[in-house]
Amino acid sequence: MPNIFKLTWLLCLLLVAIAFNGCKKDDGPSDDIALNSFGPSPVLRGGDLRFIGENLDKVTAIILADNVEVNTFKSKSADLIVITVPDATVNGKVTLRTPQGDITTKTPLTISEPITLTAFNPAKARPGEKIALEGTYLNLIEEVIFANKKSVARSAFVSQSKTKIEVNVPDDAQTGLIVLSNGLADPILVESASALEVTLPVVTQLSPTPVKAGSTLTIEGADLDLTKSVAFNGGAKVTAFTSQTAAKIELTVPANAKDGNLRLAVASLVEVTTTQAVEMKVPSISGIAPNPAKNGGDITVTGDDLDLVTGATFGGGKTGVLQGGTATQISIMVPDDASSGSLTLHTASGKSVTSGAVLDMVKPVVSGMAPLDIQFTKELTITGNHLDLVANVKFSGGTEATPTSASLNEVKVNVPVGTASGVITLVAKNGDEVPSAQSLNILPSTSATITAMPIQAKPGELINIEGVNLDEVTEVVFPGNVAATMYGLKSAALIQVVVPMNAKKGVGTLTLITVNNEQVISPPINIQGVDPVADPALVFFNFDNLGLWWGDTGGPENDPALTLDGSNYYRANKDCNGWTGFFWRNGANNFPGAIIGTNVANYNLKFDVNVLEPITGGEFAWRLKGSSGDFWYRWKPWESSGSYKTDGWITVSVPLTAFSDGANSIADLNTITEDFGVAFNAGASKVNVCIDNVRFELK
Repeated sequence: MPNIFKLTWLLCLLLVAIAFNGCKKDDGPSDDIALNSFGPSPVLRGGDLRFIGENLDKVTAIILADNVEVNTFKSKSADLIVITVPDATVNGKVTLRTPQGDITTKTPLTISEPITLTAFNPAKARPGEKIALEGTYLNLIEEVIFANKKSVARSAFVSQSKTKIEVNVPDDAQTGLIVLSNGLADPILVESASALEVTLPVVTQLSPTPVKAGSTLTIEGADLDLTKSVAFNGGAKVTAFTSQTAAKIELTVPANAKDGNLRLAVASLVEVTTTQAVEMKVPSISGIAPNPAKNGGDITVTGDDLDLVTGATFGGGKTGVLQGGTATQISIMVPDDASSGSLTLHTASGKSVTSGAVLDMVKPVVSGMAPLDIQFTKELTITGNHLDLVANVKFSGGTEATPTSASLNEVKVNVPVGTASGVITLVAKNGDEVPSAQSLNILPSTSATITAMPIQAKPGELINIEGVNLDEVTEVVFPGNVAATMYGLKSAALIQVVVPMNAKKGVGTLTLITVNNEQVISPPINIQGVDPVADPALVFFNFDNLGLWWGDTGGPENDPALTLDGSNYYRANKDCNGWTGFFWRNGANNFPGAIIGTNVANYNLKFDVNVLEPITGGEFAWRLKGSSGDFWYRWKPWESSGSYKTDGWITVSVPLTAFSDGANSIADLNTITEDFGVAFNAGASKVNVCIDNVRFELK
């Protein structure tokens, strides 16, 4: 028992001692000098030998085999010593002399025989050509490395001995030093004293010049068979040549080649730039017929090299449509809006040629008008020539109207209310204006005539129709053949009428029916179910000056049949499935948050929308994101009925307090400094929709 007790007591003391020592080790770094590794081994005499360990800065000397002592260090730190191996060093173990005693390596250091590269020839060689490397112990070499890191392994050497290696220059080698490697994990690398010059192509002549796109260019010089590609200015590149020898390359000039120097690339990707520049040929114009030309008609251009033409610009910067042709003659359609001016022909090479003579445009000719004595709203017939060019008619008094019909020899137009007696002016599609020689005599109106009315109204809104003899009117019919049923004041000069709720939305005209069953057609009026924009400063998407930065589908559009007021709107027309971004900006770009600030409870988000086809699923996810949160409102009026379509444009109002980040409502628009916009999400549906005037507005 006593022996067992003593043994137990001794074990406890041992455990305490171990624990105590363990704690002492963790108190800080050790002062012990330790050698972890050294190398490389084998090493060259005169090469660097490295020792890695701890507290090595305390080492006083290193004793190499055969008692070769080194006490001058190339560098010495706590974790690394570097020495230069003396010439007297032989194979054997290494000893580090320290204040804590000698440390001897477990493995011997071996000395590599001194590999040298004394010469190579020739000093300049072509890719694929054999060169000879001379030196000592070249039988130890496993790899020859050329510039651009192009390696030739021992198995590909042409020959190898202790003093000589023959090797072929790689196709993609570049000019530079040659490096020999013994192929070990920590290899011995021996560099040449001078660079091997790798032959590159030399260009002495380019012909012909100028050269025509699509024709043959000849490049003459030396070592041209090394060329892999020829690049023209502008980015056109040729890799397949008509013929290629060391002295000559023939190639077909690309259509989009531009004037400038050529760049010949070899397999190493090194490029040689020619000193001579290529000049591209341009077409020449010798004639244009007819002149004057008619908008919408064709002209014939004659000249040389016209098969190079890829585009044509007419007066006013308008682009014509090429109709085909040959090298000496081409046909071009004149744009409807081209004006008189020079004709410019363009080529794919970026060059152009301009006609010396001005190409005039045919103008409408007025030979007569009837009747010359006419009342407001009555039809005027204008006769003459080239009247199919007429896009608009201006009358005296500042009124104007679009023709109801226009043919080669006749234009018909209704005289607008407010026209004064005097000449008329025909406005062609290209903006040319032609006044009439005759004058109209505007007669007093003896029947109901409209002189003023709104250009836009909402269903349910009371509008004023002003004019003369309006007491003759018995009925007002709105677009969609919807007769008005609610009126206000009615007199010879004024009719107040309420726009029917089921009037057809969009741009249309009113029909006023008189006691004599005459019909008076009004100027255009835009019937819309939208609220007017109360404060333009609070609009942040209107797709004119306030457009989108990005989106997955759709974009600004301006279809006269769909626009609210003649300006742009956003249009999406896509089968959507899952997240599909419509329109977005960020960074508080033109976002009016500072105007509203924390006054969120008193404002709505409003947007005008026209849903053209029924939406059956998903949602419109409106987002206002900033430093205080990521706030969303999900608009989906189709959710309860399963389908939703508007009858024209309507205005949707959303309280700003309805925007939330899931837990909190939005409280301060000043914090919206990141993404804002809308996307389709969370479902699938055909979405054919127009959106405009996204804004904030006081409730």
